[in-house]
Amino acid sequence: MRSNRAKVRAGMSMAATLPMLAGALALGIPAAHAADNPGRDLLAGTKPAWATAKADQGATADASQVTARVYLAGRDAAGLAAYAKAVSDPTSASYGNYLSAHQAQAQFGATKAQVAAVRAWLTSAGLKVTGVTRHYLTVSGDVAAAEKAFGTQLHNYAKGSKTYRAPTKTASAPDSLNGAVLTVTGLDTAPHVARHADQLPSPAAVFKNAGPFSSYYGSNTASTLPDAYGGKVPYAVQGYTGKQLRAAYGAGSYTGKGVRVAITDAYASPTIAYDASTYASKHGDAAYGSGQLRQVLPKKYTNTDACDASGWYGEETLDVEAVHAVAPAANITYVGAASCGDDDLLDSLGKVVDKHLADIVTNSWGDIEANQTPDLAAAYDQVFQLGAVQGIGFYFSSGDNGDEVANTGTKQVDTPANSAWVTAVGGTSLAVGKGDKYLWETGWGTEKASLSADGKSWTDFPGAFTSGAGGGTSRTVAEPFYQKGVVPNALATANSAAGNRVVPDIAAIADPNTGFKVGQTQTFPDGSQKYSEYRIGGTSLASPVIAAVQALAQQARGGKAIGFANPSIYAKYGTKAYHDVTDNPTGSGLAVARVDYANSYDASEGLLTSVRTLGADSSLKAVKGYDDVTGVGTPASGYVESYRRN
Repeated sequence: MRSNRAKVRAGMSMAATLPMLAGALALGIPAAHAADNPGRDLLAGTKPAWATAKADQGATADASQVTARVYLAGRDAAGLAAYAKAVSDPTSASYGNYLSAHQAQAQFGATKAQVAAVRAWLTSAGLKVTGVTRHYLTVSGDVAAAEKAFGTQLHNYAKGSKTYRAPTKTASAPDSLNGAVLTVTGLDTAPHVARHADQLPSPAAVFKNAGPFSSYYGSNTASTLPDAYGGKVPYAVQGYTGKQLRAAYGAGSYTGKGVRVAITDAYASPTIAYDASTYASKHGDAAYGSGQLRQVLPKKYTNTDACDASGWYGEETLDVEAVHAVAPAANITYVGAASCGDDDLLDSLGKVVDKHLADIVTNSWGDIEANQTPDLAAAYDQVFQLGAVQGIGFYFSSGDNGDEVANTGTKQVDTPANSAWVTAVGGTSLAVGKGDKYLWETGWGTEKASLSADGKSWTDFPGAFTSGAGGGTSRTVAEPFYQKGVVPNALATANSAAGNRVVPDIAAIADPNTGFKVGQTQTFPDGSQKYSEYRIGGTSLASPVIAAVQALAQQARGGKAIGFANPSIYAKYGTKAYHDVTDNPTGSGLAVARVDYANSYDASEGLLTSVRTLGADSSLKAVKGYDDVTGVGTPASGYVESYRRN
């Protein structure tokens, strides 16, 4: 999984086609029986799409070792999905009738008898059960034992330039278990997950923005630079602060008091307490109270090099500072994962649900849809549904690569934002004017043209696409009930006549050219580590901003949890609750001038000047009404107040 901060961009693997998932009721489908293996229930999605006959490199050695997770379906998977829908739908008589964590486990979790039966099956096949949680059993053993347990051979397959292990057919479990097994992960090894313990590295190398800047949108015109779109353009803002964002999104007098927001990311910044308090002090945000910011961390970390652990420090810093800037009285709990792998991120989400650590959970990470297999999707959806029945809502950044074509060669959405059980948060370019006045927003999509050598023109204006809010139509998740009648049919049916999930649901500031200022301890060229500030963006910013706005809304409704918010978000569609964002809010092209340090921290190696066109998000378009860049829009002055009435 990758972080969705728009400062450093990561490359992703090529896309593949995945089987269709049943979206809103994915966990309620009875297991299919294996026709070629009587007495077995298929575990759908456990044979990855890339494990083809052409790529088959032959059998994996019997003595090779396997480590896997066997996820438990619980006692009533269909009932869990149905109850999650009912308590989240404002039109349902059960709306808001949430369960406690204990009640949810008692009603929908696996029974002791189910756990014992699954354990007995695994050990009888020769696997060793190394751990048991309320969600899964971890097992280890050789390939021969795994093949016996899961009813499939394991072969080695070529995938790109590498070779990975995978099942030759869909894995299965004995039907005598009566559907107690949800899925198994770990039979395939792409991408690999390191198991050794590492120490966390030092803070990342310094990044600073060069000037000139605007203090608010349009305050400083680049009068000496070439025209763009028929006139002079303003310099990029130095970075908006909480005061400006609160005004833009209608915070009013609400502060998030009495509400707790959780943040999940990988690893943990060693300087977060100092950085967050320093930033708040410098920018007029309320000081943190005792216990207002806390962390829940694993005992050890893994895979720090492959996951670029120090890069995640900035993600945590951005998330914490953005939530506090918009909802300064909200409590914040950071839940760090041991690595950026799915298993570890699922563990972090599971901690939030099992201990009900917060009602609102923001998650600024993801991957392309082609990289998520249905087995993992089922495991994620189970956690999201267990959260929904408790009144916990999950918010995910929609991605920073637009339609992903420039990044992967294939038009696709990101995951887990594609889940029908989370709120996918898209992104905008935000203009806040003098006196913190909201001016307009465009869908976030950037094209970049550099200043010519003679300084008289922009080279190949408007330039190439660089980044933009993720969005589009899922290929694997069916259209959820709350999108019907709101999402245009052309979008819903882009990949299937039956209709699919479209991303995002809602949006907020994301463009790094109109971004948010953050403060973080960074490593300077001389080796020293010092606090410094820079402007940043990405849907990694949009997600915590929306989570913070939801904290304000929860306070407005007297502290009662909003829970899984999508049904409520779509119910407000077309009202004054939202800014209806388009790519052309002023009737003419929009751009900002930007000056960057060539070496990322000072002018010693020169400056790079460019013009950044706004509202150009690959093939995605922000238009009137729902769109696949900003969803239903961004929160307007009426959004938070609208929750006082429901």
